[in-house]
Amino acid sequence: MSEQSKNKPTQNSQWGGRFSEATDAFVQEFTASVDFDQIMADQDINGSIAHATMLAHVGVLTAAEKDTIIDGLEAIREEIHNGEFEWSVALEDVHMNIEARLTQRIGITGKKLHTGRSRNDQVATDIRLYLRDAVDHILSEIKRLQSGLIDLAEREADTIMPGFTHLQTAQPVTFGHHMLAWNEMLFRDYERLQDCRKRINRMPLGSAALAGTTYPIDRAMTAQLLGFDGICENSLDGVSDRDFAIEFCAASSLIMTHLSRFSEELVLWASAQFNFVDLPDRFCTGSSIMPQKKNPDVPELVRGKTGRVTGHLISLLTLMKSQCLAYNKDNQEDKEPLFDTVQTISNCLRAYADMMPAIEVKKDNMRDAARRGFSTATDLADYLVKKGVPFRDSHEIVGKAVAYGVAQVKDLSEMSLQELRQFSDMISEDVFDVLTLEGSVNARNHLGGTAPSQVRAAAGRARTKLQS
Repeated sequence: MSEQSKNKPTQNSQWGGRFSEATDAFVQEFTASVDFDQIMADQDINGSIAHATMLAHVGVLTAAEKDTIIDGLEAIREEIHNGEFEWSVALEDVHMNIEARLTQRIGITGKKLHTGRSRNDQVATDIRLYLRDAVDHILSEIKRLQSGLIDLAEREADTIMPGFTHLQTAQPVTFGHHMLAWNEMLFRDYERLQDCRKRINRMPLGSAALAGTTYPIDRAMTAQLLGFDGICENSLDGVSDRDFAIEFCAASSLIMTHLSRFSEELVLWASAQFNFVDLPDRFCTGSSIMPQKKNPDVPELVRGKTGRVTGHLISLLTLMKSQCLAYNKDNQEDKEPLFDTVQTISNCLRAYADMMPAIEVKKDNMRDAARRGFSTATDLADYLVKKGVPFRDSHEIVGKAVAYGVAQVKDLSEMSLQELRQFSDMISEDVFDVLTLEGSVNARNHLGGTAPSQVRAAAGRARTKLQS
């Protein structure tokens, strides 16, 4: 806090009539939100323009007053965009800063703008407008990432890699199939945000402080001007609840959880131990002491930021859990977690959308890894079942063959027919058709399977869905 603010407590002229002394300088700064809520300046101005237009329509303002207010607000918008606007902590928040500047510019007419509304419904409206814009941007970034994943899946539809369970080699899959698994998660994330947007896009303006207003307002007109799909129909609920923000943070937490899972795999795959992919240099950093290092900082940081976003969700849930109706000052604490969630998830999606199309896939290394760990063991079991061996018996037979392979340091596909037949005389020469990696992935030729033909078909469907 500056020495000047300590020595010069001020009173807010927008509401100070009831008070007999100036606000304590520390309390003034402690309770102010303008340092962070000024990010909603555009939304605040848009809301005020719609409100003034409606007030003129119902006769509370004259047409001339409306035009003067709108011209003044647009001039203030330009000042803000040009970095010429002077924000004041004494005026508490973005709303009062803009209103005070409007009155300064156009005189007493500026004081008429707040007729029929309260800061309670004003801030609730601004947050919804801000979040609606943010969701639209985030949806576009998800689509951009999905487009890159689909392209990568088509390009690598034939690239074989080991599929894992418990991080142990399980069965061969194609890299394209793996990319489309990530894409499916993002489709659900997209749908959740789309659904969340429906509840964001309802207008609280007109609820006033908590009980509505005595002025003959036209809420339907204001909602139409601001592009809202509906109106908050209870004034108490309209000004006080933030469930739409919590829902957004919940959807964001799931998106970040998915990105964190992607990150974990990329970090592993980029390591010398896996060596499956090479991340572009521009998305990595080096070491100050070890010249050989190429650190996957972007995936690591995205993985770390997941906890940040999940923490914001918990903060908002905790913030709301004990609030009685209607508005409480507690709700000032909704903005910083929400704003940071928007910024964090936007940046993480941007980084991934830029990075994924540029990764180098090391096909030979993936194939060599798929050949280790007896990844076609299930194929051998299925082969025996098709020969008439009960599955549990075939499972045991293959288990013994794997134990033999471990002792001999041989993969199933490297064993001779004679070696394999010591475990079952049902095995014949055609077994090698299913023990190859290509035979294994091509055998999964059904909807949702890893066969290259299915991957290409799935990528085509995904692209069509993305463009719809």
